[in-house]
Amino acid sequence: MKDKLTFLFIVIVSYASSQTPYEIIEEVNPDRIEADIQKLVSFGTRHTMSETESETRGIGAARRWIKSEFEKISKECGGCYEVSMQRTLEKGNAKTRITKDTEIVNVLAVKRGTTYPNRYIIMAGDIDSRVSDPLNYTDDSPGANDNASGMAGVIEAARILSKYDFESSILLVGLSGEEQGLYGGKHLAAKAIEEGWEIVGVLNNDMIGNIKGVDGVIDNRTFRIFSEPTNPTDSDFQQRMRRYYGGEVDGISRQLARYVYTMTKTYMPEMNPMMIYRLDRFGRGGHHRPFCDAGFAGVRIMEAHENYTQQHQDIRVENGIKYGDVIEHVNFEYAAKLTAVNAITLAALASAPPEPENVAISGAVEPSTTLYWDAVDHANLAGYKVYFRETTSPTWDMFYNVDKDKTEFTLKGIVIDNYFFGVSAVGKDGNESLVVFPAEVKR
Repeated sequence: MKDKLTFLFIVIVSYASSQTPYEIIEEVNPDRIEADIQKLVSFGTRHTMSETESETRGIGAARRWIKSEFEKISKECGGCYEVSMQRTLEKGNAKTRITKDTEIVNVLAVKRGTTYPNRYIIMAGDIDSRVSDPLNYTDDSPGANDNASGMAGVIEAARILSKYDFESSILLVGLSGEEQGLYGGKHLAAKAIEEGWEIVGVLNNDMIGNIKGVDGVIDNRTFRIFSEPTNPTDSDFQQRMRRYYGGEVDGISRQLARYVYTMTKTYMPEMNPMMIYRLDRFGRGGHHRPFCDAGFAGVRIMEAHENYTQQHQDIRVENGIKYGDVIEHVNFEYAAKLTAVNAITLAALASAPPEPENVAISGAVEPSTTLYWDAVDHANLAGYKVYFRETTSPTWDMFYNVDKDKTEFTLKGIVIDNYFFGVSAVGKDGNESLVVFPAEVKR
């Protein structure tokens, strides 16, 4: 195959006939999402320290219902999901937001990969909710948007993806304890490390249902993808080398954000994804952070226009303003769109070959740039893409196609000083791995 240079602002990924992104998008049902949000709201409060024995109120009832939904979906697909609960006891401490002994329970549904069962792509939502006082676990806290919307999106994605098989495992999870200190994410990240999971990426969905901002802007097409620029687990040496070789905006979470962005612009061009260059909102946090802290790629997917009168608020009317996170403020069609963004990204990554390892680069004071990588051992590998972009561009805009039997490639006439570079692996069905930024400089 002759090497071919392609200039694209949107990288088009092709799918096998049994699984197309357009089919997945069409299958997302806003009515089901509405019903799931209604059900989660019906539990009154889902505060982490709320009632656990009741069948109708509190976080205990909510998490048992989520588990039952995952089990129902699994039964309908012949047991295609492994459904479980991860339980961890947090001791009460008056200096934290867990003031009494509390069991933090995550609800997991794993669709095991056919080729790489220990390789995971994760979509997460939060089970818990809160009102103004984070320690108030008795008053009604419907949490319709924050975060029944994200949790409903996870359940809907589980329904849709149950119809397909993937080479890598997909994990759909409801995480608990987010409002009290990101406990559920910390516990699941610790489990992943202990059991040696290979996590490709975590898509954290936290508030995906509001289209009217506190500033009055109404927008049902724009959403944000938050990602930090580099990996917090990088060594001091790696940080120092970035000053010389670049990579200040090319950590693994940023590559995951670019992937979500590209999938959206390719298959849902009516949507307007915004890549936000920060871990999370100013001074705030979400459940992707514990995974990033542990060295995994993680992003937050959420609405573009927040309404703070509907977040972490007691239900009340004050000066003519209705406060509270109630279901009347949730736009189910919009939540369905963001659910579709997640579903097609999960499907693509779970169908793609593993990303190349040991990617290196050379070309200092030379007229060309060369990339090197280890061969990807994959039965359906079609080849690789060597990407490059201007240093001010947020996206991978240009690439060369490279044959599968090659593990290095020279970009003739492309000066290393003026661009950033990366390599991905591509399957015969067109599904593509994350882009890997070179971590080594060859001399």
